[in-house]
Amino acid sequence: MPAPIMEGAEPFSAPGDPHGVLVVHGFTGNPGSMRSLAQAFAAAGFAVDLPLLPGHGTSIEDMLLTRWDDWSGAAEAAYQGLAARCERVVIAGLSMGGTLTCWLAAHHPEVAGIVCVNPAIEPPAESFVEMIRQTAVAGIDRIPGIGSDIAMPGVSENAYLGTPIEPLLSLLAAQADLADKLGDIRCPVLLLNSPQDHVVPPSSGDFLAERVSGPVERVTLARSFHVATMDFDKDEIEQRSVEFAKKVTAP
Repeated sequence: MPAPIMEGAEPFSAPGDPHGVLVVHGFTGNPGSMRSLAQAFAAAGFAVDLPLLPGHGTSIEDMLLTRWDDWSGAAEAAYQGLAARCERVVIAGLSMGGTLTCWLAAHHPEVAGIVCVNPAIEPPAESFVEMIRQTAVAGIDRIPGIGSDIAMPGVSENAYLGTPIEPLLSLLAAQADLADKLGDIRCPVLLLNSPQDHVVPPSSGDFLAERVSGPVERVTLARSFHVATMDFDKDEIEQRSVEFAKKVTAP
């Protein structure tokens, strides 16, 4: 039986009309890291859905049982729910949420636009993947956590303290599969990157920008680390993202 949802990790949704935004959190994180951005979209009149991905926001033991198919399935279901009641849908994601955002956009050409904040897109070196595999073979099911990479003093992300190995391997495999599909993304892209990111290499943004077929607008988050949606550049992210969503859903 899954553990209770941690305080602050609850999903978020808001009514709106006529367009919607799907907001997606990152690996080992939860909706708390994206709640303010989701609320900014809602305040601008968009219907918003910020789901809690399977295995997240409860306990790492729950996440150990989940894989990419679980997270992408939940993201797909959330997208279909929004698309059924909205004329146009924008998708926004942080880190693995950015991976899921691009995966959805590659499969749904009708997506109006995507917002990617420090997205995990570039496949890692095979040597890194092999190291993670060998860690699993050794019977280790988790390594130290990657959450709360934030420059602002006194701010922390309520993410898991560990990184589950088998789920991580499934994410890395999904990144490799997605790399060949990035050219199928033809909608406008708002890409926001932190040069000082200690979780996802900043080159991942370059990898995405060079391979999508749609127009790319880039924003440098000079003052923030990986979880930029909770960091010094939070307000700029929200302003730019809302402006972008309004632009790509305009008649």
